Amino acid sequence: MSRIESEIAVIDTEIAVIGGGIAGLSTALHVALRGVPVVVLESRQAGAAASGVNFGGVRRNGRALAELELAARAIEIWHRLPELVGNDCEYSVTGHLKVARNDDDMATMAAHAEAQAPYGCAVEMISRNALMARYPWFSDAAYGAAWCASDGQANPRLLGPAFARAARANGADIREHEPVAALEKDGDGFLLRCDSGLEVRARQVVNAAGAWGARVAGWLGEAVELWPMMPQMVVTEPAPYFIEPALGVVGGDVYVRQIPRGNIIFGGRSGTADLDEGFGHAMTEEALGALQRTALVIPRMAEMNIIRLWSGVEGCTPDQLPVLGPSATTPGVIHAFGFSGHGFCLGPGVGAVVAELALDGETRTAIDAFDIRRFQS
Repeated sequence: MSRIESEIAVIDTEIAVIGGGIAGLSTALHVALRGVPVVVLESRQAGAAASGVNFGGVRRNGRALAELELAARAIEIWHRLPELVGNDCEYSVTGHLKVARNDDDMATMAAHAEAQAPYGCAVEMISRNALMARYPWFSDAAYGAAWCASDGQANPRLLGPAFARAARANGADIREHEPVAALEKDGDGFLLRCDSGLEVRARQVVNAAGAWGARVAGWLGEAVELWPMMPQMVVTEPAPYFIEPALGVVGGDVYVRQIPRGNIIFGGRSGTADLDEGFGHAMTEEALGALQRTALVIPRMAEMNIIRLWSGVEGCTPDQLPVLGPSATTPGVIHAFGFSGHGFCLGPGVGAVVAELALDGETRTAIDAFDIRRFQS
């Protein structure tokens, strides 16, 4: 063996997780809690990509029906964050408003609210007059809304690090700044090679690589179209607190929440990003556009001063549903990527589901709609 070969670090573990976002970190924590060795390989810092730069909504309101059971599983975990990760991550149940700008939007939301009811998701339709009476800061552009009292919001910048600390405290080995360059079969397990020269041998692998998840799937011969979306967030200076619920407007080009210390976080549309570079870049003109669109619905926003803006990178699938479940080509690999801009709420629950799949071979949560085989021709 040469000197260079002898210096290559090799780690043996039961489960290797590619990606240190919320899904990957929650997986690591739930695996570690059961006493099973697990290693997380993250190309940057834990929770630094889409998991840490999103809007921070924790909602079921308006979500695809196929995701509602998974969202309910996740929200159960959100309620016990302090005991699980030692931090509430500023999670609060403030309710969520989905706001319509025309009659067609109202009709669509009413039909969806009815469809959500069998999943235990109670949504109240609010007429224009009732909405204005309850929230007089809306403009006439708001035709009404769908209201879900059990939804809420949280601070994305706190969640990833909290899960990382808890996972480490329970024995997980989390390696930051360790991008994975290759994944290959190795006997009855797998060998992962990192850019640094680190090698990890594992019995099972979890692909939680976010916007890069399709690249990992491609190493296994599984083609998934995954286009990068770059959610752009903007925050204002503190203002008197007046927006208690988190809210989004039908169409997705306006979403707003205010935190108790007064700052208003809002967004819509995208910045720019390069997957090879790995960063999202915020665009000043888009921030101003988002402010103008938001002010049309909430006129008071026109008076706010912007103090910061940022963007991130998320992976979006053609049907905007995640890829979650076993690989179709490679036993021992589990996919958890492609959350299409609405994975922040789901992430804690995804980790619980993936841990069950890896350790028990099955999960109690319905995930058939997320099977990667739906993209095979």
